[in-house]
Amino acid sequence: MTQRLHLVFGGELVDPSGTEFRNVDDIHVVGMFPDYARAYAAWKAEAQRTVDNAHMRYFIAHIHRMIDEGSEASPTEALGG
Repeated sequence: MTQRLHLVFGGELVDPSGTEFRNVDDIHVVGMFPDYARAYAAWKAEAQRTVDNAHMRYFIAHIHRMIDEGSEASPTEALGG
């Protein structure tokens, strides 16, 4: 069975309609989760906690989609070498 990893992170955006962070050093990494349900729960908690700031956004990154175990080197592995 393939492991499905999800990263939840967020921060203040330059423009609420975009995805550019105001300060990359201030990105809040909530954590890595083994399934979407737990990632969604963490995302929802952070989104609700920061609801009063229209510039704050949290995202769920599907890390398992970035890893292609079927090829010799995944795109992320190729960048390192």
